[in-house]
Amino acid sequence: MKFSHSILVPVSIILTQLSAWSTVDAAQAHSTPFLVQLQQKYAHQETFLQAVQEMYLSLEPLFNHPDEVLRDKYIKAFQMLTEPERTISFRVPWEDDNGVLHINRGYRVEFSSALGPYKGGLRFHPSVDEGILKFLGFEQIFKNALLQKSGLQLGGGKGGSDFDPKNKSDAEVKRFCQSFMTELHRHISPNIDVPAGDINVGGREIGYLFGQYKRLTNMHGDFGVLTGKSLTIGGSHIRKEATGYGLVYIAKLAIEDKLKQRDAFKGKRCAVSGSGNVSQYACEKLLDFGAKVVSVSDSNGVLHFENGMSKDDWEVIVKAKQRDRLRLSEIEGLVSGKYIAGKSPWSCEQMTNYDFAFPCATQNEIDEESIQKMIGSGLRGVFEGANLPTTEKAQEILRRHTNIIYIPGKAANAGGVGCSGLEMSQNSQKLGWNPNVVDEKLKDLMAEIYQQLIDTAGPDGSLEVGANQAGFLKVVDAMDELGWL
Repeated sequence: MKFSHSILVPVSIILTQLSAWSTVDAAQAHSTPFLVQLQQKYAHQETFLQAVQEMYLSLEPLFNHPDEVLRDKYIKAFQMLTEPERTISFRVPWEDDNGVLHINRGYRVEFSSALGPYKGGLRFHPSVDEGILKFLGFEQIFKNALLQKSGLQLGGGKGGSDFDPKNKSDAEVKRFCQSFMTELHRHISPNIDVPAGDINVGGREIGYLFGQYKRLTNMHGDFGVLTGKSLTIGGSHIRKEATGYGLVYIAKLAIEDKLKQRDAFKGKRCAVSGSGNVSQYACEKLLDFGAKVVSVSDSNGVLHFENGMSKDDWEVIVKAKQRDRLRLSEIEGLVSGKYIAGKSPWSCEQMTNYDFAFPCATQNEIDEESIQKMIGSGLRGVFEGANLPTTEKAQEILRRHTNIIYIPGKAANAGGVGCSGLEMSQNSQKLGWNPNVVDEKLKDLMAEIYQQLIDTAGPDGSLEVGANQAGFLKVVDAMDELGWL
């Protein structure tokens, strides 16, 4: 098979051409670098292109490998991995409580099955489109690959809909989920594609989806077809906590290793964004380790805890979000923090000094201006609970400050899918492990991931490069052995 070697150009040239992608016409496409061609093809999918570019920068040494055979293999694999194996798009009709028909779009992007069944969450949010899911699915390939050394064989995928569950009744959410699964069930199974939750898809939604799957297929032993289930219907202990817990576990390992601090979080000020599961359980574990958690946020503003969040504050937040489905502004009088509208932890002028940042909300929430302010105020580490929460320019700044620990989401938030893999293992054995067993396995998973970052990047290398290269190399080896290259 022949393929283009145009990817082999200096990053500085690529960056120049990427910034000018809109001026390159189709007649010139054959002579432009691979990434510029991708820019032209998917100019409307900016976040996906950002994820590809971030990965490319870490992999550039492999694309210039002195061994021509290896170099060609890495280039070919990367080009193939920028296109999903399969993209499924479908109509999702549902009726509201007044009998009015609504129609949303549903998707499943099955990106890579080289290492196992497609695995990745479902996101219900108005921003969801094919480009957002391609970005998430692309990231998921390499995140899941980092789990292989721990015995979990998972491919990468992502799905969801532009449906917004906010201000919808339980009955409306149920009807939507049932309609969504009516189409999706044709494409999933424990051995093909195993969805889970993501933004706005929690235990309630997973339950409705699984119920419709059972109704349609009559396969009542297929517990492993979805993860993130409640314990009653075949879920795992620690699953909803796993992403947040795992995030803190790997951060603790990095701080102890890089900063030589035994009590990694004792008395340290930690800023956390978001207020969903990842944020909630990152906060809980940080509190357990003695940290001062100074913030949580939602899309409308931030709750700032100048003296640190208490365990009582945390319980109020969890109840508001998990049971009452309230905005943070509605609980200001119930907690010790101050609500600041229209701000995030990274843009709030009242928040200027914290040691560690845990962005757990959404993509591109930390921009260039924010990271400069954070570094100027003594930032010592960024640990990504969300997927790609740091913009390209902010990442460039972080790379120049090698004294700041930076672990990207591929590694930092892999605890969630890791625990999903553990849930699949329990489902396949038709048994359940107790919480302590699952938590210890989660700690082991995150320790194994951190060791891979160190082994790949070297003791003084970039943890970002370590994460990206380690995941990529595992997928490439699988593709090669399968005869796909």
